[in-house]
Amino acid sequence: MRHIFLFMFLLSFLWASAQQRPIIVGAMKNVMWKGELAGLIQMDSLSKKGFYGMGPLEYLKGELIILDGVVYQSSVVNSDVMIVKKSSTACAPFFAFESINEWAEIDLPAGIKNLKEFELFLDKKFTRYSIPFFFKIEGFVDSANIHIVNLPEGKVVRSPDDAHQGQTNYKINNKNVSILGFFSRNHKAIFTHHDTFIHTHLITQEKDMMGHLEEVYFSSEKVKLSVAKYL
Repeated sequence: MRHIFLFMFLLSFLWASAQQRPIIVGAMKNVMWKGELAGLIQMDSLSKKGFYGMGPLEYLKGELIILDGVVYQSSVVNSDVMIVKKSSTACAPFFAFESINEWAEIDLPAGIKNLKEFELFLDKKFTRYSIPFFFKIEGFVDSANIHIVNLPEGKVVRSPDDAHQGQTNYKINNKNVSILGFFSRNHKAIFTHHDTFIHTHLITQEKDMMGHLEEVYFSSEKVKLSVAKYL
């Protein structure tokens, strides 16, 4: 069975590479509703220059982000402290990634200052595109709220409420950050929550804080937005 999965994964990877689309392994709904917490993909296969991606750590014990082939893993110490480290051996139960060789910068209109306004801008800007895509926001943010999943040992997951047990939230103020995001109108419950088209992770410039982005506030003139150049 494992060989069949690896074969199918390779085929999907080759197809998606040819189509220049993100690849999604696993599904959020399988983790949240079926308790499928074990890793389906290991980060060593993605630790290559030009790769970008994000998802939770297996067994919901942390968060993962890949920036240009470098894998960062965050985990909870307590409500005030987290650990962020490089890790190519980490696994994820669901994950989205893509090999992006070139990024194109896009002007972000003045007045867009939070995540919801930004999502509406993307939806309108790329209204004719039906394919999912990654984006980056880099620069200074006034504040941000991130979380790290931190499921206690032995807990059974059969609902989103179960999956969020132990989740720890952190506040970021006045920091230079990198935000990696995924946009799709067709992946609700697969890689985005049911009420949004985007899934985003944030990491600080110092690489000392990283997690799933809940909200962010910024001035559009202080950040840079980029998307894959093929869009």
